[in-house]
Amino acid sequence: MLHKVDVVVFDFDGTLSAHDSNVEFAKYCFRHAWRPWLYLPWMGIALIARQFNPGGLWWRENIRKFLTAHMVKKFAPDFIKQHRRERFGWASDQVDAERAAGRRVVCISASPDYLLPPLVRDMKFDAVFCSEMYADKPWKYKSLCWGKNKVVALDEWAKQNKFIPRVVRSYSDSLSDMPMMEIAAERVWIDRKTGLRTCK
Repeated sequence: MLHKVDVVVFDFDGTLSAHDSNVEFAKYCFRHAWRPWLYLPWMGIALIARQFNPGGLWWRENIRKFLTAHMVKKFAPDFIKQHRRERFGWASDQVDAERAAGRRVVCISASPDYLLPPLVRDMKFDAVFCSEMYADKPWKYKSLCWGKNKVVALDEWAKQNKFIPRVVRSYSDSLSDMPMMEIAAERVWIDRKTGLRTCK
């Protein structure tokens, strides 16, 4: 019979860290390469499509279609060093406190796999789940870790480790995380601009 384990879940962008890592990496690419500028009209079309289907995959891929494997290899390491400075001051201490209380601590984010794991590596999460991208096409999703998919990722991890997750607390800044927040005994909403606890 599977036993229950207390788990605490953290979103990343706007929750543990100010700004959106996807958006900020795109800005970084615009500052360091000419290729993104050629895709501006196409990005505009993708943003229009977003208004009609916020949870869709098509606009997410096409808005970052300027990315190449070479750009990720060249730009990601320095961007990650810079973006780590955007982490809210309380974040690492809270993760440590949750772990010290005997809970499994998990980070689940829509951020891509070439950004999120190195951004939180020093925080020593028990597990990190993010969107998986194709290495040769870093704009294209293998899997999108967003909305209900975050709950699926958590459940699959727990199943592989042979336990039932009892989510005692979930941290997020966005209503898109309601599926993840609804399974938690306590919902902690974070103001993405200040990093302070807020109400939704």
